[in-house]
Amino acid sequence: MESGMQGFYKDKIVFVTGATGFLGKVIIEKLLRSTDVNRIYILIRGKRGRNFRERILAWEKETLFEGLLQSKPKAFECLMPIVGDCLEPDLGISDTDRRLLSAEVQIVIHGAATVRFNEPLHVALAINTRATRLMVQLAKQMPQLEAFVHVSTAFSNCVIHYIEEKFYPEHLTCDSEKVLQMCDQLSEELTDNMSPVLLGSYPNTYTYTKALAEDVILREGSDLPISIFRPAIIGASHKEPISGWIDNLYGPIGLIYGVAHGVLRIASINKDALACLVPVDYCANVALAAAWQTSKSRNRREKAAVPEVYTLAPAAQNPLTNGDFLKYCHSCRDQFPLTTMIWYPFLNYVTTPCLYQLAAFFYHTLPGYVFDLALRLTGRKPRLAEVYRKIHHNMDMLKPFTHRTWQFDTKNTDRMRELMSAEERRVYYFDMGALEWKEYFDNALLGMRQYLGTDANTPESIEQAQRLLKRLKMLHHSLQATVFCVAGLLLWWLLKAFFLSI
Repeated sequence: MESGMQGFYKDKIVFVTGATGFLGKVIIEKLLRSTDVNRIYILIRGKRGRNFRERILAWEKETLFEGLLQSKPKAFECLMPIVGDCLEPDLGISDTDRRLLSAEVQIVIHGAATVRFNEPLHVALAINTRATRLMVQLAKQMPQLEAFVHVSTAFSNCVIHYIEEKFYPEHLTCDSEKVLQMCDQLSEELTDNMSPVLLGSYPNTYTYTKALAEDVILREGSDLPISIFRPAIIGASHKEPISGWIDNLYGPIGLIYGVAHGVLRIASINKDALACLVPVDYCANVALAAAWQTSKSRNRREKAAVPEVYTLAPAAQNPLTNGDFLKYCHSCRDQFPLTTMIWYPFLNYVTTPCLYQLAAFFYHTLPGYVFDLALRLTGRKPRLAEVYRKIHHNMDMLKPFTHRTWQFDTKNTDRMRELMSAEERRVYYFDMGALEWKEYFDNALLGMRQYLGTDANTPESIEQAQRLLKRLKMLHHSLQATVFCVAGLLLWWLLKAFFLSI
């Protein structure tokens, strides 16, 4: 096994950016639990009034790390913070820390990014693109570097429908060097105002700046042992370290969370389009495997060879449609509802934009104002109308991804898995073809209830939520019956008035 993945990571010194993010924490946990790394440096922003070591040790209270600390109580001792910020010049890393990283680091996993679709362009460029260039420049000062993995996104080339594991610089309006030079000379306001011109066909600043970051890797990192990992939409964990673990409301989980609370009732979705969801633990395993494979390939690489790209997306033989996704969500509604529902959970979906606007008014906006009126009358602060305004804004941003289907080539990722031993494939699993979607969503929705809804997964809590669900279901059907009766009476009155006038 010494020549395999675990042997590769033994006594290695790793530098991880984005370590406090969703994927970053899972990568750290898997490294500490499944390998014998010597040290892990993590780039971490400073917080006033809080020691950096205290911030790392705060992870001891997180459910994510419980199993790790039970088996390896001293695991966090090999974590070392590097104070920095991707928004700052030279990443905000001190000269002392820079020399330390240059002298010691052997593996770099660069996962720091802003994933907000509506991030101002100057911010997205600084974090997603310029920071990648600075990381590449730093890596060139590391004589012991064996592997550099840049975490991108499967949607970095979403302007086309079939995406291969290769670079697509031709889709950029300007190359990364020109864009970064131009933004250095312009004010933040002017840079943001140029968004429509620079983005071209890209739907948001996130996908555009991630595409630019890949262009940075192609132009400036080809002489390094470097590769790119492109995950699709990252969801809750499937198996490790805990089934269903999630700590954010990004992507499909945010939609499910809104439905589970009875807040989100109508969405603009094409049910036949393919959903591009991958578990976070699969992503962590691919990132670690990509570093191992990149190191293995470095001696065979020609000078300035094109870096390899590894994509993780649902397998063609095991697809997931948006309709399947919604079906699985509804199937779990009665099993483990939330104790904080405000209405009976259900979701209808439409594809026609004008019909969605009309439906959203009756399903969201009008009930929101009624709910807020009730809050005002009871002396409480109104909030639901503002919540729906944000929901509708987010649905508009997600529309390009909920109505279209992409096909992703994953030949490199599949080949990498074939090169792993049977034991390595068991420990560092990422076979999307073997993923059982029903089981995955059962765990994901239960995890959402516990880790986002903060409901204890106890029989008492679930029973309490089920009683609430029954009451809300009765109210929901009673309201439906009332609306239909009123509509019927109104129609009868109109028809009667029409015939009497003849």
